[in-house]
Amino acid sequence: MSLSRLIGGFVRSHWRPYAAAGAMLAGVAIIGISIPRQIGLMVDGLAAGKLGREALWQAIGLLLILGVANYGLRVAWRMKLFSAAYQLGVELRTRFYRRLSLQGPQFFQKQRTGDLMALATNDIDAIEMAAGEAMLAGFDGSLTLLLVLGMMLVGVDWRLALFALIPFPLMAWAFWRISSHIHTASADSLKRFSALNDHVQETLSGVRTLRALGLEQRSSTRFEELAGAAADASLTAQRWEAAYEPAVGLTLTAATGLSLGLGGFLVWRGELTIGELTSFSMYLGQLIWPMFAAGWVLSLIERGRAAYARLQPMLDAPLTIEDHGSLPRVAPGNLELHGVGFAYPGQHEPALSDISLTLKPGQTLGLVGPTGSGKSTLLRVLLRQVTPTQGSATWSGHALDRYTLQALRAAISWVPQESFLFSASIADNIALAKPGATRAEVERAADLAAIHDDILLFPHKYETEVGEKGITLSGGQRQRVAIARALLSDNDLLLLDDALSAVDTGTETAILQHLEELRRAHATRSAIIASHRLSAVVDADQIVVLQRGRITESGSHEELLALNGWYASQWRYQQLEASLDAA
Repeated sequence: MSLSRLIGGFVRSHWRPYAAAGAMLAGVAIIGISIPRQIGLMVDGLAAGKLGREALWQAIGLLLILGVANYGLRVAWRMKLFSAAYQLGVELRTRFYRRLSLQGPQFFQKQRTGDLMALATNDIDAIEMAAGEAMLAGFDGSLTLLLVLGMMLVGVDWRLALFALIPFPLMAWAFWRISSHIHTASADSLKRFSALNDHVQETLSGVRTLRALGLEQRSSTRFEELAGAAADASLTAQRWEAAYEPAVGLTLTAATGLSLGLGGFLVWRGELTIGELTSFSMYLGQLIWPMFAAGWVLSLIERGRAAYARLQPMLDAPLTIEDHGSLPRVAPGNLELHGVGFAYPGQHEPALSDISLTLKPGQTLGLVGPTGSGKSTLLRVLLRQVTPTQGSATWSGHALDRYTLQALRAAISWVPQESFLFSASIADNIALAKPGATRAEVERAADLAAIHDDILLFPHKYETEVGEKGITLSGGQRQRVAIARALLSDNDLLLLDDALSAVDTGTETAILQHLEELRRAHATRSAIIASHRLSAVVDADQIVVLQRGRITESGSHEELLALNGWYASQWRYQQLEASLDAA
């Protein structure tokens, strides 16, 4: 879809404010061309001595009334038109946000956060200006041009009008050349701003790492380079936009010279009155706005086109996970994987291969294995963040893709490896999955996650603001707040992706005991715990060892110890490590 079709469709769906603004702009244009005509008649009346004092004051009063009406209409159409144009920005941002919220991890692995933020702000602002400022300037300028030319041709003298328009084709050619350069310069300016935005976002997110490595100066130098490049690109675009003014000035200067020359000759011959020449000169002055409007409109349109060319691919990007399911709810039942395989794009080795297992309601499954063995990928399959390339995954007898994504993910509580907290209070972060939760329910979930006592030590307790990404909390505290958030919901499946890695063994034991209590209280609630610490899965009903994406061992804790394989050797090593730490 082109920018013109986008704006055209928006105008059709919001035609009322645009029609009202257009009617008021028409009134402004009519008043605008009436004033020079009225002044011309006053000049001729005064020159002929036919305009008395009373008539003069009446004429002046009429001019004042026209001026006030002109002011009122200009304020009103701006309020009407810009309120509609801002709505386009709201709709585009909402559409963009919804599209991003439906994309899977694979999409965001290819995109930069700063670039996406720039698209949602700077680029959509440019499109919004094209739908608002450009539309009004284009309509106002075009209508004014037609009415002024009509008055010059019909109301004054057609010969003088045609003679004054001789330089205008040269101005049109100059506008065409300038607009092509503005499009290129605007696209480069938006791209440079996006790169600057991305650098700032990455720098602020990783400021601790930069300080730890002593890279502040290097980052600052890079920022200066990007800021300079963005400023240069914006300056180039502004220079080309400024080129409109000389083109308009030269054209109107030439037109004024031609009209005064021929107009003076016609006055000398008695074919034109002084008042008519005065009116014509004022009409010629009124052409300044349509000419500037044309340049302004072209500039805004080119910026809007460049912005939409960047935004449209994101709006039209295919979803990495299609949502074609129809089942609105997940009923309690077995979760089964049959020969599931998955390979990340561009990777030769599969992340998962021939995975088959069954998790019954109320059971706990432990996933262990070395780093990169496929534990997190297996959880992503269950969350439908990735689609298996082989085999099938079912829940309660239905394939996972038969459920809507909303229904599937609403049935799962997930705590990822890197717990994310929003810049809000601790209570709000815990209650995120259940906004209507009472304070007692929030505190109960915090107690189950072994974070309640820590929260009470904060000055503002549960109302403590955690800062962006939970920066005021330790890693273990962030993990436990995320676990409390997951436990607050009553979902049928709990996924813990190495979510106990930042807590000590005593806290880990307490949390696992609470999870066991919850499981007993809710007979249909299942859990999958992926962990590099084997102590986290000791009490699981079934433990699966993954190595290179394959299940190499499976059974209970005692059965795996008896196999004397990877699990048994890792268990002995971790027990020895724990005893040395205790000593």
